[in-house]
Amino acid sequence: MSKAAELAALIGGQKALGNKNLVKNGAMVVAQRATSASGDTTGTVRTVDRMNPEISSAGTWTQSQSTDVPSGQGFVNSFKLDCTTADASLSAGDVVIFGYRMEGIELQRLNYGTSGAKNTVLSFWVKTNKTGNYVVQFQNIRSTIRTCSLLYTVSSANTWQKVEFPIPADTAATFDNDNLLSGILYWWLAAGTDWTSGTLNTTWADRVNANNAAGLNVNLADSTDNEWYITGIQLEEGDVATAFEHEDYATTLRKCQRYFFQLTDISSDGAGTFGQRYNNDTAKRTIEIQYPTTMRTSPTLTTTCPNTIDAAYIQPDGSTSVISGVNIAYATYFTAFAASAEL
Repeated sequence: MSKAAELAALIGGQKALGNKNLVKNGAMVVAQRATSASGDTTGTVRTVDRMNPEISSAGTWTQSQSTDVPSGQGFVNSFKLDCTTADASLSAGDVVIFGYRMEGIELQRLNYGTSGAKNTVLSFWVKTNKTGNYVVQFQNIRSTIRTCSLLYTVSSANTWQKVEFPIPADTAATFDNDNLLSGILYWWLAAGTDWTSGTLNTTWADRVNANNAAGLNVNLADSTDNEWYITGIQLEEGDVATAFEHEDYATTLRKCQRYFFQLTDISSDGAGTFGQRYNNDTAKRTIEIQYPTTMRTSPTLTTTCPNTIDAAYIQPDGSTSVISGVNIAYATYFTAFAASAEL
């Protein structure tokens, strides 16, 4: 095929267009909360934005943004899970999963639940010291949950390898068309028999717990020597994986800020600012917070401070008044007003 014909085919299949990747921050470049978090026994998003480990009674972990990446692929960061307290004997319900969650509204382009449903392909780079068979899974979270999974083998320890998972279209079930959780990608890293004793769904089928990680023959939690890295996650329309869609940092950050953003980068001396203050009365102040982008839903507010005070504001005469107890008083998708009490 000539180069012109190849380009025409790519354009026709929308492979040459931007925004082909349904996974936000798949290159692991944005980590607004922290670059490392230790002592993790339950799992949640603590470091790399949008990346959500789930842990249940299966050791203790450190999650971090790493600079260990596959050579020559344009990546600068990966996500790392490091086992710090082992569990070599898993109970039936124990589990360690790495997950990525998606809104239903962003999956509508796949036309699931119709005769025009589209095939997709998931690709990613993975590295671990623990060789064996692993499971990656796509879940459609509806009233009846459906799953499609791939069993893949890590045969070389401590070596980056690329995995490609062609996912057939599902004509039987739609993704909900809203901003709630509808699709999940799961990488199963350790699981008890509640999750492994069945038969893996390699085509779309209703979820049976025992089928979720069938064929998984490793326990990444069985030694404190164990670690696992991932980067370059891409979910795209089509039958064949294409090159990873690298995008500029600002674009990725804006996508992540739909779900979480920091009001300010406060220095060690407590200096910083995050909003415009308005007077309510002599005891309270209201601070207007403008979001950097429209958020998925009305947010909650968590305040932290390196010193003993929560916040302060500057009076017109240059003096400083200390405030504490900053809480969201009113919030929308676009802006919020936080009320504070003056000390």
